[in-house]
Amino acid sequence: MPPGKVLQPVLKMKVDELFLCWLSESSTQAMLQDCLQRIKMPGRPERGGGDAGQPGPPLAAAAPAPACKPRGFDGLGVPSPAPASTALPLGATSSARSGPPVRGPRRSAGTRVVQTKEQPPPPAPSQSVPAFYFPRGRPRDSVDVDAVIAKIERTFAQFPHERAALDDMGRVAKACGCPLYWKGPLFCGAGGERTGSVSVHKFVAMWRKVLQNCHDDAAKFVHLLMNPGCNYLVQEDFVPFLQDVVNTHPGLAFLKEASEFHSRYITTVIQRIFYTVNRSWSGRITCAELRRSSFLQNVALLEEEADINQLTEYFSYEHFYVIYCKFWELDTDHDLLIDAQDLARHNDHAISTKMIERIFSGAVTRGKKVQKEGKISYADFVWFLISEEDKKTPTSIEYWFRCMDLDGDGALSMYELEYFYEEQCRRLDSMAIEALPFEDCLCQMLDLVKPQNEGRITLHDLKACRLAHVFFDTFFNVEKYLDHEQKEQVSLLRESESEGPELSDWERYAAEEYDILVAEEAVGEPWEDGYEAELSPVDQKLSVLRSPLAQRPFFETPSGLGAVDLYECGCGDDDLQPL
Repeated sequence: MPPGKVLQPVLKMKVDELFLCWLSESSTQAMLQDCLQRIKMPGRPERGGGDAGQPGPPLAAAAPAPACKPRGFDGLGVPSPAPASTALPLGATSSARSGPPVRGPRRSAGTRVVQTKEQPPPPAPSQSVPAFYFPRGRPRDSVDVDAVIAKIERTFAQFPHERAALDDMGRVAKACGCPLYWKGPLFCGAGGERTGSVSVHKFVAMWRKVLQNCHDDAAKFVHLLMNPGCNYLVQEDFVPFLQDVVNTHPGLAFLKEASEFHSRYITTVIQRIFYTVNRSWSGRITCAELRRSSFLQNVALLEEEADINQLTEYFSYEHFYVIYCKFWELDTDHDLLIDAQDLARHNDHAISTKMIERIFSGAVTRGKKVQKEGKISYADFVWFLISEEDKKTPTSIEYWFRCMDLDGDGALSMYELEYFYEEQCRRLDSMAIEALPFEDCLCQMLDLVKPQNEGRITLHDLKACRLAHVFFDTFFNVEKYLDHEQKEQVSLLRESESEGPELSDWERYAAEEYDILVAEEAVGEPWEDGYEAELSPVDQKLSVLRSPLAQRPFFETPSGLGAVDLYECGCGDDDLQPL
């Protein structure tokens, strides 16, 4: 700095800031504490110079200690001179006899301090916090692994050559303490699908590892079915388990002679599992999601309930029958794909065209076929139909919210509501019904939902209002909108608040539609697709089965269609991409 020039305030502030930064560093504070300790102990000899018995420098001699430059000054290009001694921290070599201190340029002492100063002692250990996160279940001390293994070995001793086939895995599952229909996952987990049987040594090694690493049923089930290196389940992982259910459950015995429909039933069950369990919409079921669901409880009920139709949440054949019949009616060319025109015919064109377009936009569908060809698969239709007939479940609310959220900002604006309501007004006018102005309808919906933020409706608002089904039907389903208009809001609230074992909207719809389909079979109504005459020999072959599947010509499709496997029904690789 030229003589006589005063330091500018801004530069002075920066120098002060750098000095404080250097002063706040742990290495600087450790160095100063060391200097202070040597000052307080005059009998302690200096380590870098002077006689061995000479006391440390007086307090006044400690003034040059701040002469160390902040670490940030190294970046300005000022060279840092080599240290004179490696034993004494920077700034401690001067003493009272060395003359008046001369303030030189500040230098960074960070590297030198690290080399010369011992590390400060570690802080006192804090009180240990007990583990609270158990992704594979909370460990239990009560499990006697050796006793379980001994029981499994005794069970395998009853099989020829101590090898178990898939038919023998029921007894092995019981020896493991698992429900009966875990036999398929146990067989696959031990590699039985590759060799056709499982040896006792391979199974014991596999199950011992499971018991040591997985501490609850959810973790064990995922471990048995997942691919190597994964910690989640995708759609294909459920195929061996469900195929075993189809082959061995007494409630599905009639399907043995209709093998071409195994993949249809399996696809339906898989989509219902992911619809209910996969709350993250990722296409991957984790241990935590499986643990929070009722799926494993339903798997255990498969052993106790001989009537598969009583398990309405996932496995009901009647529900599969209704879904597949509805899809077949729309799939005019029977290629297991439907386009927007086909879907628009559902329920006599009850759903608006704008909503149909949103469904085919990819907002709620997986795979690239929708974008490339403008078609959705049977698997996508399962999600659509369940969401359409029961708009009270969390997944259905999320389904329709995704469709109505045009800009994907996580909230429904007044513009988006008006966009869908315009078509509703036109459709009501075509039916000679006077529609409410949008402003009046908007006031009603805001009173219904009671959003937390004015002018925008979030997913949380719809889940909390308990009348989300009325909200959605108002904007894209004219038939159900008119039904709601005939009911008072009090009755709607009473229906939504009812508790007890009442049927859900989906269960009620499936039961009614199944009765209608059975009644149509009883009166022998012909189908309009022209397949009845061609398929009558197959109908005669299956007439002995006690199931509508054997009597309804709808299911006796040509052999070419029966060759379509599960993956062509909507479970392909592209279909597994997260939304």
